[in-house]
Amino acid sequence: MKPLRYIAVEGPIGVGKTTLTHLLAEEFQGRIVLEEAEENPFLPSFYKDPKSHAFQTQVFFLLSRYQQQKVLMQQDLFKQATISDYIFAKDRIFAMLNLSEEEIHLYDKLYRVLDAQVPKPDLVIFLQASVDTLRERIKKRGIPYEKSISGQYIERLCQAYNQFFFEYDETPLLTVNCTEIDIVKNEEDYKNLLKEILNMRKAKLDKHYVSISSKT
Repeated sequence: MKPLRYIAVEGPIGVGKTTLTHLLAEEFQGRIVLEEAEENPFLPSFYKDPKSHAFQTQVFFLLSRYQQQKVLMQQDLFKQATISDYIFAKDRIFAMLNLSEEEIHLYDKLYRVLDAQVPKPDLVIFLQASVDTLRERIKKRGIPYEKSISGQYIERLCQAYNQFFFEYDETPLLTVNCTEIDIVKNEEDYKNLLKEILNMRKAKLDKHYVSISSKT
């Protein structure tokens, strides 16, 4: 049975990536790698005017994520489990969604050089949720610059994520629909999800989809 030494959690904004990352890090006594979105100085301006600020926002994220992955490469991934709330490849989701054709051409040259150097997870967990669920969770988070995110943008983002992971084949993938579950308030939901994650260690398929129904 292959140990899960490097797990990455992915999904659109508000779906619960960071929450699950913390729970799994505690479960597996692992180190945490968190996306540093709040440190991107271009992000508030991007949400107000995406077209004008997309390229600098995306390049900052790309280089920031690479620096984190570079540190990760220097650590012993077999000595301690690592749980991350993003995968490096996700950067292209946002690039394709937000950049112009000319900007994507330049971005891709940089992305390909960096992507070839980063480690790949043993398992990627893709969290899905409905647009209405995401909007409600984003509202509850109360982050000031997220108030300007439109429902239309969230819908486009969900579609981009779904398409990306439909074609994704770099690592084993577990897709989880989180619309009807709450892994924080409902312990049974979390236990059911954890069971599916552990089952992936012995699964023969590289892709697995699970829909967990909450009992409360």
